Amino acid sequence: MYNWSVDEKQFKRADPKGYQIWRLEQLINYGSAGEKLNEREVRTYWPQLQNRIDPRYRAYLEFLLWPRKKRPLF
Repeated sequence: MYNWSVDEKQFKRADPKGYQIWRLEQLINYGSAGEKLNEREVRTYWPQLQNRIDPRYRAYLEFLLWPRKKRPLF
């Protein structure tokens, strides 16, 4: 991934956890050419990501990551 406004190498060395959260936020909001999200990372950092991503993407990811169980009809 390439970002023109952030020195990713320095950011990754200085704050690895912050870099990971920032990177996931960028991938979710803006996408990347062919790069897939890691489900485990998204689940791990979900509390920090909730307020940083687009509400439509957040709802879709919640639907994929935590599907609701079907209730019996009676």
